[in-house]
Amino acid sequence: MISAHPIIAAKHATSTIPVVFTMTADPVQLGLVASLNRPGGNITGVAFMGLALEAKRLEMLRELVPTANLIAVLINPGNPQAEIQTDELVVAGRTAGQEILVLKASNNPEIEAAFATLADRSAGAIMIGQDTFFTSQPAEFAVLAKRYAMPVMSPWRDHVAAGALISYGASITDAYRQAGVYTGRILKGEKPADLPVVQPTKFELTINLNTAKALGLPVPPSLLARADEVIE
Repeated sequence: MISAHPIIAAKHATSTIPVVFTMTADPVQLGLVASLNRPGGNITGVAFMGLALEAKRLEMLRELVPTANLIAVLINPGNPQAEIQTDELVVAGRTAGQEILVLKASNNPEIEAAFATLADRSAGAIMIGQDTFFTSQPAEFAVLAKRYAMPVMSPWRDHVAAGALISYGASITDAYRQAGVYTGRILKGEKPADLPVVQPTKFELTINLNTAKALGLPVPPSLLARADEVIE
């Protein structure tokens, strides 16, 4: 699982049954574990720590769309880390000298309204914030990106496969593999309290060249050379 909500509920429900998570949020900030190295309870797992990548995503998006004077960021206000996400992105924008427009959405109509707003504001691109609901909507974002001819930066490769422009983030497949390894170790007798929260070591950059061509965006060779996957 990627959402923090079920993990928070599990923590409140039991302090003895082992829980292994995969999530994008910081488990320490949410009070799920005492520390990354020593969780100290019945919960451990894999933390994508996706917020730490926001500045890198913004850098790549600016490299791909250098003419974007205004870049929008979509945040789900229902996410436990919505305020932290917003602050991280605003700081990243300020550091890069990039104007950031924060838009909020927690359902499909609000996502569509957000795209209409960024079009009215002449935003040059949009970044999708880390959120489980957004993860589950690759087709919705692809349709809206095409309708509004909008470059989309996502944390997830599935969005790019559906038609978004670019994604950069930790490998979900590798995270699930690591969570499976921990589950096996716990079933063999190890305690979650003794298993440090795993942080990702494998990151994936995916670019959709078909989308770039449709948007009239030349992909810099330097960015193309760093891509783990190019969709044509």
